[in-house]
Amino acid sequence: MTRVAAIDCGTNSIRLLVADADPATGELVDLDRRMTIVRLGQGVDRTGRLAPDALERTFAACREYATIVKDHGAERLRFVATSASRDAENRDDFVRGVLDILGVEPEVISGDQEAEFSFTGATKELTGRDDLAKPYLVVDIGGGSTEFVVGEDHVRAARSVDIGCVRMTERHLVHDGVVSDPPTPEQVEAIRADIEAALDLAEESVPLREARTLVGLAGSVTTIAAIALDLPEYDSEAIHHSRVSYDRVREITERLLSATHAERAAIPSMHPGRVDVIGAGALVLLSVMERIGADEVVVSEHDILDGIAYKVAEEVEKGKQGH
Repeated sequence: MTRVAAIDCGTNSIRLLVADADPATGELVDLDRRMTIVRLGQGVDRTGRLAPDALERTFAACREYATIVKDHGAERLRFVATSASRDAENRDDFVRGVLDILGVEPEVISGDQEAEFSFTGATKELTGRDDLAKPYLVVDIGGGSTEFVVGEDHVRAARSVDIGCVRMTERHLVHDGVVSDPPTPEQVEAIRADIEAALDLAEESVPLREARTLVGLAGSVTTIAAIALDLPEYDSEAIHHSRVSYDRVREITERLLSATHAERAAIPSMHPGRVDVIGAGALVLLSVMERIGADEVVVSEHDILDGIAYKVAEEVEKGKQGH
């Protein structure tokens, strides 16, 4: 086993995984897995720049993560940054800050690389399960974008489209800095139209409807699973590989979109940073299920972060064999 660390910095959250990994067997033993909501992508859709306070929140999380990585003695750290930092004019400020704190440069990866990591992380453990038919469609609903990946053991086709829960919320539900509470039917329809257009785009290069198993990743999906399971608090182990039916997803989406901020915040498994964006995230998942006719979604807590950890472990092992 190789001890590695992986950081995934998205539009809404930054996450750390320190794990002992064996890339040959697909075994991954978590030593520390955590998430901090930093909203790095706050306002990027509108301004094209990373906001100073968003950068500071992100750097504060990086300082905390640096201590954890050092304490666990990870052999190597890889820092991957996705949607928001790809789009920003002042991404150099972000790169410099991360390098100063963690000693590694954030790699701003392409949508294709993001897809490969997500697919590996989400499906490596499913190999050999005869109750889940292939091909898989892995759907990773992020803050700024959503990735669609179809494959059996490897990626066959992938596409990243700009419909994330934060982007949809900021674009359609925020007026004068205030989130509509709850959204109007017209606002929900506007989000829906954006999602449908993005799904048309995804289908140009990814055969979404060929999928036999839908695997859903990231906070919007895991939160829906937590609500479906009626958990008294967020519980990763209970959520991981749970299955949520289409009817339950529809019911929960309708509930979230008609609830007030206070009602959503009162859901025991709801992370405070998701309260305003969960409705849009749920609508993305529901729309995908309707598009492909999925009866259920298999929920995975393992995603791009795990894919990065496997990759780092492979590289470390290769390096050792090379010497």
